[in-house]
Amino acid sequence: MKNTTLCYIEKDGSYLMLHRVKKEHDINHGKWIGVGGKFEPGETPEECLLREVKEETGVHLLEYRLRGIITFIQDEETEYMFLYTADSFEGELIPCDEGELAWIPKKEILELKLWEGDREFLRLLEEDREFFSMKLGYEGEHLVEVKTKIYPMG
Repeated sequence: MKNTTLCYIEKDGSYLMLHRVKKEHDINHGKWIGVGGKFEPGETPEECLLREVKEETGVHLLEYRLRGIITFIQDEETEYMFLYTADSFEGELIPCDEGELAWIPKKEILELKLWEGDREFLRLLEEDREFFSMKLGYEGEHLVEVKTKIYPMG
């Protein structure tokens, strides 16, 4: 079982997306995703988020929000992903060794080559759901199960 973070950084109606094209044996190869990665031993979700965003983009997040927890089940493997959005950062983008970074207008995101499950939680982000839990079950690259629980805030 592994723990990861994923962040959609927003600026001017766009998300910073990473087109994963640089690594040979990358489960995400050819797909567009947000930025993030695997926890290191002893890290909190926030520490992982800040480190991974800095490593992949060169920017430091100033304001970010935990939006959901995604449970991925793929080929008997389980991954818990902490999903964040951010709208305040400092610094300049640097080249990423995992792929090409690009600001993509939110209205065009679903036209990209994405994981099927990413479309599910991106829709909830667009609906501005405060917090949710989602289970995404895959067989290979095919989404076979989606369960969502939306938690009302306030």
